[in-house]
Amino acid sequence: MQGSASERWSALTSQIPARVRLLAVSKGHPALAVRELAGFGQQAFGESRLQEAVPKQSELADLPLEWHFIGRLQKNKVRGVVRAFPVIHSIDSWSLAERVSRIAAEEGRTPELLLQVKLRPDPSKGGWSETELFDVWPRLLSLPSLRIRGLMTMAPQGLASDERLRLFRECAALKDQLELQECSMGMSGDWREAVTAGSTWIRLGSALFGPRPASLPG
Repeated sequence: MQGSASERWSALTSQIPARVRLLAVSKGHPALAVRELAGFGQQAFGESRLQEAVPKQSELADLPLEWHFIGRLQKNKVRGVVRAFPVIHSIDSWSLAERVSRIAAEEGRTPELLLQVKLRPDPSKGGWSETELFDVWPRLLSLPSLRIRGLMTMAPQGLASDERLRLFRECAALKDQLELQECSMGMSGDWREAVTAGSTWIRLGSALFGPRPASLPG
């Protein structure tokens, strides 16, 4: 999307229903760009690299921002992520959930979690299948120091629009079956289908910020 940051912001937010929250994916963008977007009213920002996010958060500590971790969470980064992010979108296994629970208790934190589900074959992504999630659900609910708020999914590359819509509707239905509140699905190429299907969070990066600066990690 062309235009200034304010024009991109206005064009996108005018199309998003009030029930849907916008997560601005700020990975690869400098703190100054986050500050500019926050000036328009954006509060929630998503990062996927701990080493990039922490200094950015420090530089923006004067702003009342809501930070979400959206990348694949490596086990050796759990403590740092738990310290820095109140919301984590990418819990994709029992062992990771258990580790986050233990470390959150040690750190005196209670992060909100979205569980990553994989409802179509996709070798490039992790996540629970519907069957796996139901099998582990009672144990997940028993883990201390966690607030399980919803589900997150991503559509595999190459799906047609109607196939993405079907996938997102399945995820929203699973969220309802588990009596969860949030469904994080939909990115720059498919957020409209996700909103139609019932997403409560969409994750947009370049559509808001423009291209990432070459000098920052891509």
